[in-house]
Amino acid sequence: MGGQMRFNAKARLDASRTQDVGGSGGGTGGGGFPIPIGKAGGGIGGLIVAVIIYLVVSNLGGGDAGGALSDSAFADSSVGLSGQAFDYATCKTGEDANNSDECALVAVENSLTDYWKNQAQVADVFQPERAIRVFHGSVSTGGCGNATTDVGPFYCSADQTIYLDTAFYDTIFKQLGGTATPFVRAYVIAHEYGHHIQDLLGTMSKVKTQQGKKSDSVRLELQADCYAGMWAHDAETTPDAEGNALIEDVTADDIAQGITAAKEVGDDYIQQRSGGAVNPDQWTHGSSAERQHWFATGMQANDDISACDTFSARSLD
Repeated sequence: MGGQMRFNAKARLDASRTQDVGGSGGGTGGGGFPIPIGKAGGGIGGLIVAVIIYLVVSNLGGGDAGGALSDSAFADSSVGLSGQAFDYATCKTGEDANNSDECALVAVENSLTDYWKNQAQVADVFQPERAIRVFHGSVSTGGCGNATTDVGPFYCSADQTIYLDTAFYDTIFKQLGGTATPFVRAYVIAHEYGHHIQDLLGTMSKVKTQQGKKSDSVRLELQADCYAGMWAHDAETTPDAEGNALIEDVTADDIAQGITAAKEVGDDYIQQRSGGAVNPDQWTHGSSAERQHWFATGMQANDDISACDTFSARSLD
């Protein structure tokens, strides 16, 4: 699996909210770019939204974004992380999480749920996300229409569900120069869980502007990075129902990998890597420096969610 994050071998896992829902395994099938998916769900896309993926695919893969992804990068995406369809109900313990990327996903979801339900500033409205649905190629969501791998991981507020095609780690993320270590995978899920917290707190209703360096969309995404940092800081000490921390070891290397991952999904970095000019007017998630800054801000927040108030911040970097 790589990386150094480890789980408590004796911890019990709750896999009831993590599901493999299958999918077409064939990308968009030439159906165009599903930009409305994030808007319909109120989540403004996932870790990388369609407009930014377009820049990468059109320069690295060429041609129509849907066709490029469907015909090449995601042709073999109809299987789980281990190369086979996966039954998440088989994930029982932290030891399973240490031995399986799929079970590690369950463990991270459990840790995030344990963390956020114990935050006083969220407690009155908290409920876990309804599900993490792992799909392959494409998926029909309950409230956000049809989605494909193209949009990357995303949160659908209408479903209160995180959707993830694990091919993201081995295709788009690698194209950006990233390394999908266990902690980096956890950072991706923690970011999307941050959108769930925003949904519960009503923050998504503040989003009016969709693009630009100081847009509401950028502020929403940077706040989700900050929330991910809050969880990361306490991941080793977040107790489960039995009082045991599920995550046993998060090292300095893990945190460094998370900060590097934040850089690699910055809008300016993606634009540069795609061979295009850096255009802040097209930003939807923030620059590399901003994403790193707000992840680090969360790490230093001491469980004070107000430290992540990107909507009131005059400067985002």
